[in-house]
Amino acid sequence: MSNRGKVAVVTGAGSGIGRAVALALQADGFNVVLAGRRVAELQRTSSMASQNGGEMLVRQTDIADPLAIKTLFVATGQAFGRIDVLFNNAGIFAPATPVEELPLETWRQVVDINLTGVFLCCQEAIRMMKRQEPKGGRIINNGSISAYVPRPLSAAYTATKHAVTGLTKSIALEGRGHGIACGQIDIGNAATDLTAPMAAGAGALQADGSRLVEPRMDVDHVASAVLYMASLPLEANVLFMTVKATEMPYEGRG
Repeated sequence: MSNRGKVAVVTGAGSGIGRAVALALQADGFNVVLAGRRVAELQRTSSMASQNGGEMLVRQTDIADPLAIKTLFVATGQAFGRIDVLFNNAGIFAPATPVEELPLETWRQVVDINLTGVFLCCQEAIRMMKRQEPKGGRIINNGSISAYVPRPLSAAYTATKHAVTGLTKSIALEGRGHGIACGQIDIGNAATDLTAPMAAGAGALQADGSRLVEPRMDVDHVASAVLYMASLPLEANVLFMTVKATEMPYEGRG
């Protein structure tokens, strides 16, 4: 099934997983809208595009800003006329903090980006998918293995990722009859700048209070997995997929 001419929106496309996924989709024929706060990094992603792939459109977007999200999807419609795939990737961590010491401001910031921003992007995408012809499309949410098993001192991040799992299930259910599929990819230790500290120095904090250098995997494996999910016909859906570094301490964590 060819993806040539299909349209994908990727949030957090200026680095790491978002960049790798955007490039994989573009190389496979998708026209890709690159969304993120840092225009220079989005432009860098665009400069790495395959010459034989789809188009790329850079849109500066703060996922914590509801108006910016609306503007992103209006621009997508104006440029390409539709949306076939939304990859909700943008997200933030918070410093490791005991739950009783977590500032309310930090909690709200993590919730605004990791959960409310994802919800608002889903809303806008679904509205477009229901009214476009042919109607329908696919939403892929970047969850985390923390959607199932938390790391220590990560209440805000863990809570938002658990909530994204519920949102994914709800949208998958509501999408029936409208040609809208929704799935979630849960990633463990992709080799990006964000995970670099866990592979060096003291490593990552473990449940017993120790620190351990953890194995990572090439981020291109994540990009390949998302491309697989995005390429399925709408009659099929990967509801949940876990992609992790084989030897990272996840199974039996704690």
